[in-house]
Amino acid sequence: MGTFSIWHWLIVLLVVLLIFGTKKLRNIGSDLGGAVKGFKEGMAGIDEDQAKLGQASNANTIEGEVKEKAKS
Repeated sequence: MGTFSIWHWLIVLLVVLLIFGTKKLRNIGSDLGGAVKGFKEGMAGIDEDQAKLGQASNANTIEGEVKEKAKS
């Protein structure tokens, strides 16, 4: 079967345009772009939250030495 050439992709694009229409494809594209943007913002928020948690946990660290193992 081999690889697809540019002509194959152009025919596929033409068929997709005929089936869905440009308006529906434009809406799908904007929805997909919004989803990707929201995902990136969410990931950035998680990184910020983890950084805040890391700073808070370092401030509350208690250092010590275990002298005797607790018996259950």
